[in-house]
Amino acid sequence: MKNARTLTEGALLLAIFTVLLLLSAYIPVISLIATVFLMLPFIIYSEKHGLKPGLTMLSAAVVISLLTGAFFVTVPLTLSFGTTGIIIGWMLKNDKSKMAIYMASSFIFLISIVIEYVVSILLLNMNIIEEVLEQFQHIMDEAIETAEQLGQPLPQDNIEELQTVTELIEVLTPTLFLTTAFVLMFIIININFPLLKKLGVRSAKFPPFRNWKLPQSIVWYYLITLILMIFTKPEIGTYLHWALYNLFYVLQLLLVVQGFSFIYFFAHLKKWPKGLLILITVLSFPLVNFVRILGIIDLGFDLRQRLQRKS
Repeated sequence: MKNARTLTEGALLLAIFTVLLLLSAYIPVISLIATVFLMLPFIIYSEKHGLKPGLTMLSAAVVISLLTGAFFVTVPLTLSFGTTGIIIGWMLKNDKSKMAIYMASSFIFLISIVIEYVVSILLLNMNIIEEVLEQFQHIMDEAIETAEQLGQPLPQDNIEELQTVTELIEVLTPTLFLTTAFVLMFIIININFPLLKKLGVRSAKFPPFRNWKLPQSIVWYYLITLILMIFTKPEIGTYLHWALYNLFYVLQLLLVVQGFSFIYFFAHLKKWPKGLLILITVLSFPLVNFVRILGIIDLGFDLRQRLQRKS
């Protein structure tokens, strides 16, 4: 009887996933909304029944995705979102913290999209990043040509800056993948977890953002990377250039997050109203370098502890 109920529930959740998958593949506007909920059926099923039944459901979902007309889209979506959803459900079942779930699911999702990217290059001879960059280069060439025809050619410095941006995007592909995975998982978790609670499924909570604190060693990694970039001046295209620049931008992003966390901590300490905090957050985005410096000071000098002692 229990097995029959498990199978029935699995079939129902699989049907819901199939509808969401088709919406994600075929209807452009609704696809953005549907994609956010693609993991939900797998989270619910693996949280209730465990890892193996979740993998069985994923196998059935892959078969269904192969039968759709757009399987080049649906199969990667199924594998990425299905695998990550199963991990989230399994971690919820084992009472893991929301932060642990967020970190693990982000890395699983990152690994899955990197594997799919590599497979698309090796098997399908299709490099999405190169195609985007080629399209960007084409638009840039057309803009330069149009400006020349109108008798207002772009300054050489501006053209070189645009070319540098194109090269930088290519170098920072790993960072783009990493950022995409973590931002997307943050959105998905924060939308789906309250829904899980309403459905009577086990959920979890993040610690308050103001209490987020990275390891102090991040500051030293950042400084060492910066020093290496200044003194080694690696040539574009070398492995050292690729590694240092990606590490540098990831560390910068982490320090910006730390800076925003400190702002929220300070606002809580001073009991600022939420409206003021939202306004400060919005105004801080153009001043992201200052926010990063705040993050460095907070970590390097334990600024929070000093402020708490004074208050």
